[in-house]
Amino acid sequence: MDKYEKVFELAKRRGFLWNSFELYGGSRGFYDYGPLGSTLKRRIEQTWREFYVIQEGFMEIECPTIGIEDVFIASGHVGGFSDPLCECMNCKEAFRADHLVENVMEAAGTLSAEDLTKVIKENDIRCPECGGEFGDAYEFNLMFKTTIGPGTGRQGYLRPETAQGMFVDFQRLSRFYRDKLPFGAVQIGKSYRNEIAPRQGVIRLREFTQAECEIFVDPRNKKHPNFERFADKELVLYSQKGQEKGESFRMTVREAVKAGVIAHEVLGYNIALTNEFLTKVGIDPAKLRFRQHLKDEMAHYAIDCWDAEIETDRFGWVEIVGIADRTDYDLKAHARVSKTELYVYVEYDEPKMVTRFVVKPNMGKLGPVFKGKAKAVADALKHLSEEELSKDEIKVTVDGEELTVSSDAVGFAEETVKVSGENVIPHVIEPSYGIDRIFYGIMEHAYDEENVAQKVAESGLKGSEEAEKEAEAGKNEGETEGEEEARLVMHFASAVAPVQVAVLPLLTRKELSDPAKNIIVKLREKTLLVNYDDSGTIGRRYRRNDEIGTPYCVTVDYDTLEDGTVTIRDRDSMRQIRAPVKGIENVLYELIYRGRAFEFAGKPFNF
Repeated sequence: MDKYEKVFELAKRRGFLWNSFELYGGSRGFYDYGPLGSTLKRRIEQTWREFYVIQEGFMEIECPTIGIEDVFIASGHVGGFSDPLCECMNCKEAFRADHLVENVMEAAGTLSAEDLTKVIKENDIRCPECGGEFGDAYEFNLMFKTTIGPGTGRQGYLRPETAQGMFVDFQRLSRFYRDKLPFGAVQIGKSYRNEIAPRQGVIRLREFTQAECEIFVDPRNKKHPNFERFADKELVLYSQKGQEKGESFRMTVREAVKAGVIAHEVLGYNIALTNEFLTKVGIDPAKLRFRQHLKDEMAHYAIDCWDAEIETDRFGWVEIVGIADRTDYDLKAHARVSKTELYVYVEYDEPKMVTRFVVKPNMGKLGPVFKGKAKAVADALKHLSEEELSKDEIKVTVDGEELTVSSDAVGFAEETVKVSGENVIPHVIEPSYGIDRIFYGIMEHAYDEENVAQKVAESGLKGSEEAEKEAEAGKNEGETEGEEEARLVMHFASAVAPVQVAVLPLLTRKELSDPAKNIIVKLREKTLLVNYDDSGTIGRRYRRNDEIGTPYCVTVDYDTLEDGTVTIRDRDSMRQIRAPVKGIENVLYELIYRGRAFEFAGKPFNF
């Protein structure tokens, strides 16, 4: 059993993840988050909000998960959001054609369906399920279609990403931020992709959660005002040149921007911010890198794009975040389809004298000829060059129809005017997070199986009362004499752990359970996530909480009744310390959120 299977076995057994629709046989690409999984996921999302909404100041919006067709025509999803599909002619199972040929060639994702068909046939690639032959590959659009309204209704789609809602709301957002660049908006929510063959757990889902930020910046100035915050942060970069050599390297953000490895400061800052977030929520820094998109995989709208990738036991390096400079592609695309100019008016520090080419349509002549289309014709004329306007017959396209305009219906000239500012179409920097993939990465990186005897020796607990309790836990979990006792533990970061504190009365007696429940009230008032457990031996309860990643256990025993203290146990070291019940909520809050060292728990804290 590899680590992936072990993580999923624990996830199902302890209420992190369950197969959706299990009662009816299930369906690939869908998972339910159980009580602990849902809480862990929400803690990840809340930490993300703390980074982007509170620290960065980008306000959150919420848009429908269903979009009208025009939105996705503009975004390019209707015409080009597809994967190459290949079906087995025997068992009818569907597969990603590019995935089928990954073992026989590199850059399979850049091939057309026709080329993939050729590679499959030349290499006699057979169905992994039944060994049957494949038919020809073809492009399969990944969006879920729906109808808005009764009857034939209006064509709609479940959104394949959260980003488009923020682009469509650009004008409103710009006014909200008083037309001052840069500004940004974030959205966390469900997206949907009708994946061809989702066989990788929550790595590839048909319904998944995205957390995306769209930062609108002035294309003339891509310096970041807070660049120094991360300028000297060293990152593991797997650049285009590094990929040619097959090696990643460490470089500070300042060095990477100066050398042109990362295109500019705003992109560099957001790559470093992504690194900060991922390590805070529990991604192992030793298994994290940033890979630059190769030139042949770079999206047509991007000038630079980096993926945060994590190393996994079964799937190798997996993308969990994409950070891209999308240029002005999205705003221009929506402006073109909606026929609405999308820009920000940026004032100069001082007015400038500017010589510019000015087109002057004669509405008195255009109106009688083109009637209701006259304004659209005039707008189209304003986008033509001097050369195009100098012809006897001027051609413009309005609503897909080519129209001819007489040269005497339009004038043009160069004129020098004083201007106070200009219309700027912002560029968009987009950090896009896959929350479900991050969730799995945290689970796998947190998972550990420890030898208890060795851990006790390392922690200096040998021969102590604490060591006896830890040894007792193994016996109660079915260990036999002579076996090496193993402890299964999830090393979740305290800030995202689904249970942060477990309160355990030593025995199920009222004189111990009542003070334990009073402690729970205090901890919950401090907004800590608390679990009460009085079932089984204390050692066995420690193990149960280790399995779900509870950072601290508080044990109420008979000494508590005598001296007003309780035992606090640290999950990672298994060490224990006595602390007063009075103020216990502050002690645990400091341990979880303030970085207080465990050995100082219960002692005066010098702020």
